Amino acid sequence: MPPAAVTNLGYTPPDGGWGWAVVVGAFISIGFSYAFPKSITVFFKEIQEYFSVSYSEIAWLSSVMLASMYAGGPISSILVNRYGSRPVVMVGGLMVGAAMVLASFGTTIIHLYLCVGVLGGFGLAFNLQPALTIIGTYFQVKRPLANGLAMTGSPVVLFTLAPLNQLLFDCFGWRGSFLILGSITLNCCVAGALMRPVNKNIKPKPETEPLECNGTDAEKAAAAETSKQPASIMEENQNETKSLSCARKFIDFSLFRHRGFMIYLIGNVVMFFGFFSPVVFLAPYAKHQGIDEYSAAFLLSIFALVDMFVRPTTGLLGNTKWVRPRIQYFFSFAVSYNGICHLLCPLAHGYAGLVAYAVFFGIGFGMVSALLFEVLMDLVGAHRFSSAVGLVTIIECAPVLLGPPIAGALVDVFGEYKYMYYASGVFMLVPGIFFFIMHYYNYKKLDEERQRQSVAMEMRTSALQDEDTIN
Repeated sequence: MPPAAVTNLGYTPPDGGWGWAVVVGAFISIGFSYAFPKSITVFFKEIQEYFSVSYSEIAWLSSVMLASMYAGGPISSILVNRYGSRPVVMVGGLMVGAAMVLASFGTTIIHLYLCVGVLGGFGLAFNLQPALTIIGTYFQVKRPLANGLAMTGSPVVLFTLAPLNQLLFDCFGWRGSFLILGSITLNCCVAGALMRPVNKNIKPKPETEPLECNGTDAEKAAAAETSKQPASIMEENQNETKSLSCARKFIDFSLFRHRGFMIYLIGNVVMFFGFFSPVVFLAPYAKHQGIDEYSAAFLLSIFALVDMFVRPTTGLLGNTKWVRPRIQYFFSFAVSYNGICHLLCPLAHGYAGLVAYAVFFGIGFGMVSALLFEVLMDLVGAHRFSSAVGLVTIIECAPVLLGPPIAGALVDVFGEYKYMYYASGVFMLVPGIFFFIMHYYNYKKLDEERQRQSVAMEMRTSALQDEDTIN
């Protein structure tokens, strides 16, 4: 097992025990957060005909929901820091359930935007953020595996909901389906009940805490050297940590000076313009080619089934001694792979071609989703993760909101889906290449900083030893 990154949590996470029950809760919570906006795309064609709206207008429904989920990130961060994950997730489950019930009585597409999009999206934000944060409090050594298992909730829920939604529509119509889905989403409240706060008195960390550098490698390298520091220096560092904790109580804006965080943020903003659109339009694309409704919905199930197995596998790979020290390269490859899949999608003809695309896309989407928040935690540390994910989600809400409508507009203008997939491929491939280049630079700088820090520590220790000898 590779060594975990050292973080300033103030305690040693249990890496098991009740943490696995928390992973189950996060599995459900994250599953609904990411899968629900995708699964309701099964109703898009019928809702589009019911309200007589364009492809672009119907695409706003998922976009508003996803954007609200991301925009609610900072609010969720503040609530989690203040009240903990459990109550926030339970409130989020109630909000999503109420949103779907209200949407079932909708009379205009705007009504659906407000209920499903805004209210439901904020409810999902209150499910996603706390689930991601609490895993970092329970796990350190096994954190990539725990994150991979929790993120598997998304494809499992999507695999279940996609055909279920089609069945509900055939039996009850989209209004009745929304009413039933509102009751199903209340399971998020059960998931929240599992998220018991971690016992921070399990095993206190040693007094010697390493100085934080701008990345995980420097933290690990500094850990051994820091243990040699004298008590006066350690006391000074502890006082500095206490003063910084007050500023970081809600949102840590100093992250905008963090090199690794800014690389992650810039690349992700571009990436999210093309991240969700291919999934949102997969079923409508199949129907456009003359494929029946159940077969089109089954494409989402195939996609989700592949995604379901790829995410924990990615977590296992990310936890190995060969991958974890340079896990950012693994993420860069996953993003680039997605871009290539989308660029090749228009070459797939017939249902067999779409099935092949769904399989390869599921592999790429699963890799990115399993690593998306793990690499952020690897860059900033678990102690700053809550603030980091809050800042990331509020900024990413713009591309999440605009991506699917832009894709829908391309379909409206050209009357074909291939240009939408070309655009999505470019939006994924460009940041993938960007990540490869910038993380190479970042790792190089981290190695230099680690060496300078090591030399400085040796000189300081030597000087103190000489002073003690003179005295």
